[in-house]
Amino acid sequence: MSDTKQKMILIVEDDDNLASVYQTRLQAEGFATKRVPNGEDALAAALAAKPDLILLDVMMPKVSGFDVLDILRNTPETQSVKIVMLTALSQDSDRQKAESLGVDDYLIKSQVVIADVVERIRERLSIN
Repeated sequence: MSDTKQKMILIVEDDDNLASVYQTRLQAEGFATKRVPNGEDALAAALAAKPDLILLDVMMPKVSGFDVLDILRNTPETQSVKIVMLTALSQDSDRQKAESLGVDDYLIKSQVVIADVVERIRERLSIN
């Protein structure tokens, strides 16, 4: 692999099992990962870890994914980081809200398998 630097993915997911599955798969695909369980921790982790991409759940305790997205997009240090939302919310209004806040991709958990998510991450990071 000729990647000059391992890409860092920040996983923001309150479901431990799901987070673990994604972390394992992404590491197997050659990504560095960091996982935080809620939106509050996501903001601090995004600044500290400087991820290349954030895989963001929407429904979480304390701070929702929409709020996290909004704050990240309005913080100079994180405004250009790629953000892929992975959510159970399948309503068009939720997708539109995410898009209006500047999400890069919006995936519905029930409609994708992990390979699809990995593929989207690679596309967003321009890795073939």
